[in-house]
Amino acid sequence: MEEAEKELERRSKFLNSLIQNKKKATQQQQQHQQKQQDQEQEQEKQQHDKNSSIHVRACDMSLTLQKHAFQCARDHLDSKPSKKIDSKHLALALKKEFDSSYGPAWHCIVGTSFGSYVTHSVGGFLYFSIDKVHVLLFKTAVAPLNHS
Repeated sequence: MEEAEKELERRSKFLNSLIQNKKKATQQQQQHQQKQQDQEQEQEKQQHDKNSSIHVRACDMSLTLQKHAFQCARDHLDSKPSKKIDSKHLALALKKEFDSSYGPAWHCIVGTSFGSYVTHSVGGFLYFSIDKVHVLLFKTAVAPLNHS
């Protein structure tokens, strides 16, 4: 009988250790998942903080093109080590990017203070501010010249 009790106790200890190991593994997995969620939330917060300085002032453009313009402007501004805004280069970068991605004829005006009154193609107008600069990006129709 003593042997049977010893065997039962041994098996009980073995099963208990399996249960404890399973609990530890589950806790570690939950901690890992929580850590991943925290990292993802931090990345989303950083992205939101990056984009929070972007304000659309007027728009006739698809969301996809808007996001492309915002990303292009943000990338250009972030690439400048001095963090000094170079309006001319930002305008050129946006114009070239949109001309190459979506065809001609895109126009871009960048500055801290300007007035404008433009005619644009349908779906091709975006006026936004990013950091302390305003960006006007618009497309016009290109018609071939008729030589009579």
